Amino acid sequence: MTASQSIAPKLDSPVKIQENKPSWSFWSVFSSTFFTIFFAELGDKTQLATLLMSAESRSPWVVFAGAAAALVATSLLGVSVGCWIARRLSPRTLNISVALLLLLISGLLVGDILEF
Repeated sequence: MTASQSIAPKLDSPVKIQENKPSWSFWSVFSSTFFTIFFAELGDKTQLATLLMSAESRSPWVVFAGAAAALVATSLLGVSVGCWIARRLSPRTLNISVALLLLLISGLLVGDILEF
């Protein structure tokens, strides 16, 4: 075997190009979204308001339908804005922006607690 033969690529072997796309499956996205929203909503003021409205109105299915429609509408708004932002910002910029925003909100919440 000559030196040129060992360096030259084989033409019959396919070249695999790896893409830098995240490997998110349907179920991993669905389950992480479901559990994040589910645990975030447990015991919050929205759930308590829904509980109170259901008890007062004595129409739990109507309250459920209204609450479910409201959650779907706010989720649709969040997904729409998220898609719009994702097309305009790099993932790194988006991660840094969200991290700074959450730090700001956390700081404001801690500030409220310390100011009796």
